[in-house]
Amino acid sequence: MTELIEQAIFHLQALSSNDQDAIALMILEELEDEVQWNKTFAKSQNFLDKVAGEAIAEYRAGKTQALNPDTL
Repeated sequence: MTELIEQAIFHLQALSSNDQDAIALMILEELEDEVQWNKTFAKSQNFLDKVAGEAIAEYRAGKTQALNPDTL
């Protein structure tokens, strides 16, 4: 366990049980979101490769134009 997480746990111990549970729930939800994001991202690699290839082909074919932030 890192020193930073140990410091966080030390400070959490001073909180009420309800506050501790609320923070624990936030942490657990964040960890689950990270797992889901990693799964989704891993599944999208083929699609991202395809789209990137299409974009490169359009660029090489002269079908793109420079982005002008003033016209967004």
